[in-house]
Amino acid sequence: MSEIRVLATGLEFPEGPVVLPDGSVLLVEIRRQTLTRVFPDGRKEIVAKIPGGPNGAAMGPDGKCYVCNNGGFSWIPTRTTVMPGGQPDDYLGGSIQRVDLQSGKVETVIDKCGEHALRGPNDLVFDRHGGLWFSDLGKRRAREMDLGGFYYLKPGMKEIVEGVFGVLPANGIGLSPDENTVYIAETPTGRLWAYELSEPGTVRPRDAIYRGERGKPIAGLGGYQMFDSLAVEANGNICVATLVSGCISVIAPDGTLVEQVPTGDRVTTNIAFGGPELKTAYITLSGKGELIAMDWPRPGLALNFLNK
Repeated sequence: MSEIRVLATGLEFPEGPVVLPDGSVLLVEIRRQTLTRVFPDGRKEIVAKIPGGPNGAAMGPDGKCYVCNNGGFSWIPTRTTVMPGGQPDDYLGGSIQRVDLQSGKVETVIDKCGEHALRGPNDLVFDRHGGLWFSDLGKRRAREMDLGGFYYLKPGMKEIVEGVFGVLPANGIGLSPDENTVYIAETPTGRLWAYELSEPGTVRPRDAIYRGERGKPIAGLGGYQMFDSLAVEANGNICVATLVSGCISVIAPDGTLVEQVPTGDRVTTNIAFGGPELKTAYITLSGKGELIAMDWPRPGLALNFLNK
């Protein structure tokens, strides 16, 4: 295993790392309700305070940082950490927001699709056209839970369309290198789904028993393992942060499990690529409250509006 380098500690459930060209890393602290910048020397700076539950983050074509806001979690202490729970009493509703990195100004881009309110937006990725794919995990309550789904905000960020609704809690989202496939990680099942696109923003029709099956499950780990967010390698492999077993699961597009890279934290939530040739993996260890980095054997896929 590559040597793990701890870049920052004391983070309050970090997720959504974005590696900027200067080597600093933007990430959200869900429990602290902030967008935070971690500098190479470990210094931390709060870029913006974001009430609710800032989750995934991505740089947009306008140079602003787009953030999934899940509306907030309740928090459950465990023996070693604090974990997100169900829908809190002060739940704010779900939304996509954008942050001006210079001023820290936060504005809401969208909070519903048609008549349906967003419940718990979780992760997001821009396509080359400037459109935004994002997942909605939904919320859990004492005796019930929402179905999940994913959506597409068309370029210009004014019009939203439903990709697929009816996925079991939908977490990580990513695009294949040719942008003809959207990948979705289902958290509780530990399954990775692939949805073919007929054009930007449109999932290819496919016969299915229910709408969530319009995709194809390409991998399921089995045992007690759960999927969180993901990133894609330049060669098309999908790297999925894997809860409980505490690793990054690398899955080929045909579903073959290439390897599992241990991280030392059962609550391993996100991965992003940066550094020379995009061969450094930046990983959030939310249980430990750390951002770590390690050398990666293969380069990551360059993200639109960030690495190119």
